[in-house]
Formats: sequence, structure tokens, C-alpha cells
Amino acid sequence: MKDYLDNRGRQLPTGEWLTIDQPRINAFADATLDHQYIHIDQERASQTHLGGTIAHGFLVLSLMPKLIANSLITPASMVMGINYGFDKVRFLNPVYPGDAIRLVASIKAIEPRGDNSYLQRLDVQIEIKGKSKPAIVCEWLNFFVCE
Repeated sequence: MKDYLDNRGRQLPTGEWLTIDQPRINAFADATLDHQYIHIDQERASQTHLGGTIAHGFLVLSLMPKLIANSLITPASMVMGINYGFDKVRFLNPVYPGDAIRLVASIKAIEPRGDNSYLQRLDVQIEIKGKSKPAIVCEWLNFFVCE
């Protein structure tokens, strides 16, 4: 387990770009019953300072497991991983239909929790391709149970 604990402070490989489209935004609106016009009504949203529809912040946040799938470091003997929560979540920049996003993260801490379990804290940014300001910054907590 020492090998896993040695990953503290490590920068994870940058994730792949994922393009957010209007059908995904509409499906999220339907799933969450959040049909605010800034997400689903292009004509009305274009009349606001946003200039068009935007993805729900929670949609972008909910895609983090997909965005980190190929770069997350877990204990070798892990049998279960659980999203434990988030600290300091900030939605800094809107994601528009057609924008591509990716996850950049580093391991802030790994805390043994007893019973062969660990709490991993990641410092995360969700970048938007071509923009200097990220969509989201947060601390993401994952709980791993091992054999």
C-alpha cells in the first residue's frame, strides 16, 4: 500500500477532450427536471448576457468520473470506489454547446481511514478548450475500499 500512498502530490495524466452538445444538455435537463431557459431555449438565452444556452454546472460536474476514467490512480487492491463529495466547488466559466472540456487533476492527499480504506483528495480543474478560465475548480473526494 506504500506505493499507493507515494502518489501524494502527483499530477495525474490530463484527460481526453469531451464535446458538450445541446442534446446532452437537454437530456440532463429532463433527467434533473431543471428546464431553466438558459439551458434549453436558444432563442431566449441568446437575449441574455450569456449569448446562448449553456450547460448546467451540475452536468459538467457529473461528467467528472468519465473525464478522469483513464487517469485516476487507485489502490491496487481496491474492490470499491465511492464518490465521497466535493469541497470548494466553484463554477467559474459557462460551458456552451460545442465546447470541449477536459479534466486536469493532482492528488492533494491520501488519508488512510482504517479497515483497508482510503480517502483521496484531488485538486481538479475542468478546462474548456480555447479558454484560459476553467469551467470548474474544486476539491474532489473519493473513498476507496480495499481487500
